[in-house]
Amino acid sequence: MESGGTSGMTKRMKVSVEGKETLVEDESTALVPGEENEPSASNSEQVEIEIAHVLEKINNFTQMVSELLESGKSMLKELSNDFEERMILLHKEQMEKWQEEIKELRTLDAANEDIDALLQNAKYLLQNIHGGS
Repeated sequence: MESGGTSGMTKRMKVSVEGKETLVEDESTALVPGEENEPSASNSEQVEIEIAHVLEKINNFTQMVSELLESGKSMLKELSNDFEERMILLHKEQMEKWQEEIKELRTLDAANEDIDALLQNAKYLLQNIHGGS
């Protein structure tokens, strides 16, 4: 517990990072006898340098994430456009095949109608020949 001073290995320091206060813990910091004592200048400088490095890492990482998101959006947009074009092409090709199939069926139906008419005429003629004899 506390006996005349602050025990533990914590150095308290208020650092403004976008309006937030941060408690920095450093195991190598010596015991601080009281809150009113300021940390030594070299430790404070070291912490500021390390905080600056961390902030730089945050900015670099944020920039990288932003670039990856933009790159991903571009790739997905391109893939989406390619997919859409391919689907339209496949649809068009299938419609053409089915139109051709319909045309062939109509041609076959017309040929069947012509053959049916010829058979009906042949049947009529055969009935007349047999009936007329």
